[in-house]
Amino acid sequence: MEEKRVPEEQRPQCPVYRKCGGCQLQNMSYERQLIWKQDRCRKLLGKFGKVLPILGMERPYHYRNKVQAAFAFDKKHNKIISGVYQSSSHWVVPVDSCLTEDETADRIIVSIRGLLKDFKLTAYDENTGRGFLRHVLVKRGFGTGEVMVVLVTGTPVFPGKNNFLRALRKLHPEITTIVQNVNDRRTSMVLGEREKVLFGPGTITDTLCGCRFRISPKSFYQINPKQTEVLYNKAMEFARLTGRERVLDAYCGTGTIGIVAAKSGAKEVLGVEVNRDAVRDAIQNAKDNGVKNIWFTCGDAGEYMEGLALSGEPWDLVFLDPPRAGASRAFLTALCSLGPKRAVYISCDPETLARDLGILQANHYRVEQIQPVDMFPHTQHIECVVGLIRTR
Repeated sequence: MEEKRVPEEQRPQCPVYRKCGGCQLQNMSYERQLIWKQDRCRKLLGKFGKVLPILGMERPYHYRNKVQAAFAFDKKHNKIISGVYQSSSHWVVPVDSCLTEDETADRIIVSIRGLLKDFKLTAYDENTGRGFLRHVLVKRGFGTGEVMVVLVTGTPVFPGKNNFLRALRKLHPEITTIVQNVNDRRTSMVLGEREKVLFGPGTITDTLCGCRFRISPKSFYQINPKQTEVLYNKAMEFARLTGRERVLDAYCGTGTIGIVAAKSGAKEVLGVEVNRDAVRDAIQNAKDNGVKNIWFTCGDAGEYMEGLALSGEPWDLVFLDPPRAGASRAFLTALCSLGPKRAVYISCDPETLARDLGILQANHYRVEQIQPVDMFPHTQHIECVVGLIRTR
């Protein structure tokens, strides 16, 4: 039988593909993207064990439940624009719709841009530090349909606020909460410190792996919920929970992995997270799901594990889901000192994952399974779940 030929390249569907730089692989067919990602994982991780076939999406479009748009004034065309920053710059590339972003969120952002003109509100100017609207952040719960709109303004003063909100909600009755975030600093950070709820509860909820999670403007929540379920289900499979395990969820964030583990058979779970706001959300999420066999503490996960190791407490399993930079040497040293029987490493960069697996392997951990998951179609990013077991 003749082997099916996969086309190497295709014409990018997005008109701002080259200017934006967000979707680096859009010039490949999706099938070719998965082959590229599989090959990259095999080259970087194959020396540790067999790399299973990557788990892709059936429909790899409009998967991002969080959409962020920057606002600016285009002097050349005398109008307010909204979109994304060009790669490695602060030039705003105008975008009305994106193939990876939630369509509802994109429509809301376009409507807000139109309302700025109607209400004579200005876009923020980074050079002068003047102007009203800097960014709009929209989060949507794919499982619940709830929608949060965060208006990031350069000043707390909101002229015509009530009429503006009324007009926005009339255009988009699906919006369940609106928050004003004030960021008056000269910074590249999107969100400022001050927040004011303008409509609704100030948070939304979403469902993931049969659990409900509260999402606030600043809380981290996985961008692609459909693939997150695939990722977490694999993590639970690699954990091999029997109902007797004491589990440590390092880098626990708002508690998503730990809560799923607590409901999937762990005897007890302890989540450690350095971000105090995330810990607060994690505690509330556990209460909302009626999970009583999980606890959370605020602190550095590596330092906390060092303390646990010195106390001699036995831990059966550690989940680690570090940022793209990977786990620190101090964290991995603490993990090896704690010596859990099993570890499940959820990685968002196979390059730093390879570095960390080398350290763990040299300290008596053997890789059992490596599962790539395509969380971000059309980009170079690759998530992997790795199951490890202590050899002695």
